[in-house]
Amino acid sequence: MKSTTTEIENKVDKLLICLEKDSQHIQENLSQLNKLRSYVIKRDDSGLNKLLKVIQAEMNSYRNHESKRQTIRKELANALGCNAEQITLSALEARLPKGKKDQIIKMKTKLMSLIKELKKEHLSTILLLSECARFNNLLLKSIFDLGKTGAVYYNSNGATKQQTDMAFVNLHL
Repeated sequence: MKSTTTEIENKVDKLLICLEKDSQHIQENLSQLNKLRSYVIKRDDSGLNKLLKVIQAEMNSYRNHESKRQTIRKELANALGCNAEQITLSALEARLPKGKKDQIIKMKTKLMSLIKELKKEHLSTILLLSECARFNNLLLKSIFDLGKTGAVYYNSNGATKQQTDMAFVNLHL
């Protein structure tokens, strides 16, 4: 029983180290979202390209990290005699002694606050990008609708026909 308890505590320590790296990854994502918004506002294409390359480079390392976390979770589930899907931080809280329980609670609280902040920053980025898209659409519409009179013509059948002549672009030779 003692070796099983020690084994479980060792796996929990590995999980806590892994979760600490997750929290660092979330903080990096927060920083990247701020940079993204800044580059979009400044219209800094080179900065956006550099940021894209950094994100792509980090994706593979994070996939490996996520795989490691899932492996630790499965090992922990086997040690506790349950399914991997049942192993959550809340479930671990209930099964661990006081010292490890406090560490899990602290990490859970930290991750939840970071995730809440990430959701807020993600929403801010989405709103900025959607406003940029809306503004670009309005600009394009105003450019290409320049010179249109908005007149509607009727043919001999009574069907409506939009005016195709524009002062901005003339395709007639």
